Formats: sequence, structure tokens, C-alpha cells
Amino acid sequence: MRLLKLKEKIAQFPQSPGVYFFIDAKGKVLYIGKATNLRSRVQSYFRGAETRGHIELMMPAVFDVNFQLSDSVLEALILESNLIKRYQPKYNIKEKDDKSFCYFIMTKEEFPRILIMRKTDLDESSISRNKGKFKLLENKNQIQYSKIFGPYTSKKQMEIALKIIRKIFPFHSSAQKSEKGCLDFQLGRCPGPYAGAISKEEYMGNIRGIRMILEGKKKSLVRKLEKEMLAYAKGNEFEKATETRNKVFALKHIRDVALINRDEDELKFDFFSDRQNTKTIRIEAYDISNISGMQAAGSMVVFDGNTPNKSEYRKFRIKTIEGSNDIAMMKEVLLRRLKNNWTQPDLIILDGGRGHFNMAEKLLQELGLVIPLASVAKGAERKNLNVEHSDYERTVRPEIAKEINNILQNKILLKHITDEAHRFAIGYHRKIRKKEYLPNSRISLQKE
Repeated sequence: MRLLKLKEKIAQFPQSPGVYFFIDAKGKVLYIGKATNLRSRVQSYFRGAETRGHIELMMPAVFDVNFQLSDSVLEALILESNLIKRYQPKYNIKEKDDKSFCYFIMTKEEFPRILIMRKTDLDESSISRNKGKFKLLENKNQIQYSKIFGPYTSKKQMEIALKIIRKIFPFHSSAQKSEKGCLDFQLGRCPGPYAGAISKEEYMGNIRGIRMILEGKKKSLVRKLEKEMLAYAKGNEFEKATETRNKVFALKHIRDVALINRDEDELKFDFFSDRQNTKTIRIEAYDISNISGMQAAGSMVVFDGNTPNKSEYRKFRIKTIEGSNDIAMMKEVLLRRLKNNWTQPDLIILDGGRGHFNMAEKLLQELGLVIPLASVAKGAERKNLNVEHSDYERTVRPEIAKEINNILQNKILLKHITDEAHRFAIGYHRKIRKKEYLPNSRISLQKE
């Protein structure tokens, strides 16, 4: 009975990023984990996909499961670490050898740096005190630091997370106190404090921003920056106001697809793994890329369920549309695709709004085709996707309708699919531009 109630509760979990908690009968937290899709991730434990080793020993003691939402996978990663540090759950400690834990280190220098270090590289007393000095074992240098964040269980995910954060708040990362020969400075990842390209005050503002993100205070950081932006605007410091506005925008629109793709937890289960005897549907997603109508290109990406089938991807060079008309270009791509004798999709997804949806719905009717259709418009903050879809439940078999409904309810998967279509369209568009600007270059363009 307890297990049945837990499964019923988990079935109501959101399909969104966040952190989940396994709790015993006394209300003590046994285990904390992160997820890009809370419902599917937690369900995987009760399908046996994750019940091995110490987790298998834990499951009989699980009395309740709860969750805490986050705005992005990046924030779920940070939240998980902060909560593990707070609650010290028994089965998180057992999950990995302590020596494999990693930490973000904020150095105490004129222009602080953010480093990633394994526990084996740190002096044990430094971690417990969380202030003072630690020893870099690779070169035995003593470095002052101001803050340690962690522990984290995946160094690779930390590297991806820091790369995302650094795009918003760049910092100097080299131990060398100079920008001479600094590739990061040339690429814009380093703001150039030692070259005088940024003031110390502005640089420390970036460091404070990083610290607040790693402390899980992103919302407070956004409010703080918005106040600064207004103050700059009132003081006619419009360049600073614009820079601050861009940081606010970036924080509200964190793009962490790379982190999703490398989320080791999420790779352990299949979105359709608990749906036996049903069809894994074929999804085709489309997008357009151009600059004011020039070098326009379209993309078609194919997913079998939640898995990309890259051998089925197709590229389209726009042939009949002049000027900037995204909807007309999408219509050309769809018309050319649908006239080909390719496998018919179970669901078509357009990266676009109501206009794209109306055009495609009318085109399908004109061609006499009955194919479920959806359009996905990314909202102002990219957190809540605006999804338009056809009345597919009346036109397809119940088992297919169920799969389509699962897809359209999974905002993380929808975003991943449309981002992939966008990436593929942009890549082809850039190749076309390069070929036209460099006519002597040899570029292979596989297209329909």
C-alpha cells in the first residue's frame, strides 16, 4: 500500500528540473538527487533502474518522496550540492568515495579566480574551516582563498556549469597575473583586469555575481542587478545600464542544453522505458535560419521518442522566398518534405508561433494529410513554452495519442527538440554563408 501511494504521488511530480528527496519514516532525509525531469527521474527508482548497491539497501527505508523545483538544470546542480552539504544524507555519502568529491574554490587575490578542485588536492582542514589556505598538490603553491562551494559529485558537470556562468560573469582564470598571451582574453572569456580593460570594482561585481549563483541566490541576484540597471539609467550611464540589462537577460534565459545532455543521472533512463507494447513515435521538428532573408536555410531533425535519429536529419536551402518571411520559408520546407516519399511522422513540431501553426494546419488539409501538429514559441523568459497543437486525440490511435500527450507535456524534452532543430538550421545557414563568401572553399552540403 505504501509503495502504491508513493507511485501515485510521483506520477503527479512535474516534468521540470529540480531536486528530489527520499525521506524515512522519522522525516530524516536519506538521499538527495537532481533531475532534468523530476517525474521520470524519480519513477526510475521504482522501476528498478536505479536500485543497486547502497541505493538498493535504501529503498525499503523510503517512506516519502518530495521535490524542490529550480528554474534550470544549472540551478538544480547547485541546489543539490548546497542541500547535500546542509542535510548530510546517509546514502549520498555512501554513493561515492569522499576523495572523488569536487569543489568550486574562490581565490583571495587582487582579482579573484574560480577554480575546480578535487578533495584529494585540498588540505582537509581547509574544507572544514572553509577559509584560509589550501595546497595545490600539483605545484605545491600556497594560495589564499575566500570561499569553498561543494561538494559536487561530477567534475565534468562542474566544468560545463562554470562555462555557462563565465559567459555571464567573465573572470581571469590563469595563475599568471597578466593578460600577455592569454587566449581567454582574446576570446572575451577573460575581462582583462591586468590589462586595465575592466575596473576592479566592475570585476569584483562579476565575482559577487558568481558567488551568489553558487550560493543558490540567483533570484536575489536578478533583483539586485535590476536595481543597479535602473540606477545607471537614471544617472545617464546608459552603457553600464545596457551591460547590466544583458546580464539580467542572460540569467533569466540560461541555456544549459549541454548540461542536460551530460546529466549523468538523466542518461540512466529512457523516457519511454516504462511503456512496453507501445510504439516509439517518430517526431519531426523544423526551424528556419536567415539574416534578413539572405542565405535562408531550413532544418528537419528527427527524434525516435526522446532519442535523436541523426541519419534522418535533412537540410533545405530556401529556393522560392525572397526577403524576410519566416512563415513562407517554413511552408516551402514543409511542402518539399511532405512531397517526398519518406517515413510519415507521428508528430510535426514547428519552432514558431500561432502564424506558423495556422500555415502548417492549412497546408496539411490542402494535401489531404492527417498528421498531429504542434508549434512551440519560446516565451520571454524561455521557461514557459507556448505550445499550440492540433486535436490529435480524434485523429490517431489512443496509444499514439498517449505518447504525443506525454511529449507535449514534457517541456524539457520539447525545448531540447526545438533547440536541436534551431542548432541544425543555424549550422547549415553558416555553411551557406561561408561558401558564398569564400567561393573557392570546399564545403560538403548534404541537403534535400
